[in-house]
Amino acid sequence: MTLTDRQKEIIDIVKKYQPITGKEIGERLFLTRSALRTDFSILTGMKILESKPKIGYTYIGKDETEKVKDIMGPPITIDTNLSVYETIINIFSKDVGTIFITDNDQLVGVVSRKDLLKIAIGKTDIDKIPINVIMTRMPNIIYVEENDSVLDSVKKLIAHQIDSLPVVRVEEKNGIKFLKIVGRLTKTNITKLFMEFLSK
Repeated sequence: MTLTDRQKEIIDIVKKYQPITGKEIGERLFLTRSALRTDFSILTGMKILESKPKIGYTYIGKDETEKVKDIMGPPITIDTNLSVYETIINIFSKDVGTIFITDNDQLVGVVSRKDLLKIAIGKTDIDKIPINVIMTRMPNIIYVEENDSVLDSVKKLIAHQIDSLPVVRVEEKNGIKFLKIVGRLTKTNITKLFMEFLSK
């Protein structure tokens, strides 16, 4: 969730003057405490601020922006040397719409059920075709990094009309940078986050 400018200002005030009461925060913003009630509720619900009776608000250190690493699931991957047939078995047994292809933990490709269906209905021998022949490769893979904001990641999901994104960490080996896959962000992860927020 993206915070409003006023909520960010409240956080800055609490960081600087904590512990501080709601009334004192209101005075600094020239607003009543009741006018800020919703903001306080959101900030405490998101565990950015903590409210203690007779003491006031304190900042408890959570980043104001939800990060991908906070809600991502484990990556669903296969090795690059598997066949199309073996990939089909994997994608259906793991019940996912997209599977990520790796080479020594490095993200090298992505393939969806739609990609597999297209080749499976042809007259090709899918048991002999390696998955790296049909997978989407870099630089055409849409991905996010673990410290990206959830909001920016949702925008990518919507813009590219996809169900999941590989979550990567940029690492370096022998002076060469590569993308290590560390997670998977799906529409289900986003929905769970939304439900948690609504239930607070």
